[in-house]
Amino acid sequence: MTFHWAYQAPDGTEPSDRPASQAFPTQSDAETWIGENWRGLLESGVDQVALMEDDHAVYGPMSLRPAD
Repeated sequence: MTFHWAYQAPDGTEPSDRPASQAFPTQSDAETWIGENWRGLLESGVDQVALMEDDHAVYGPMSLRPAD
């Protein structure tokens, strides 16, 4: 089992120019990575993410935009 992030553009589609997320051995590793990298993803056109375990969603989509 591996975890990865599914990226979504503001319109809910997967950004075509964004590389696939790397694989993480644990949910904790994936969550740490997103906590350190969400700003760069947002700047590159990723609006929201979902955490995936293999082919099923653990949670999300979750917005990368700061709360108002």
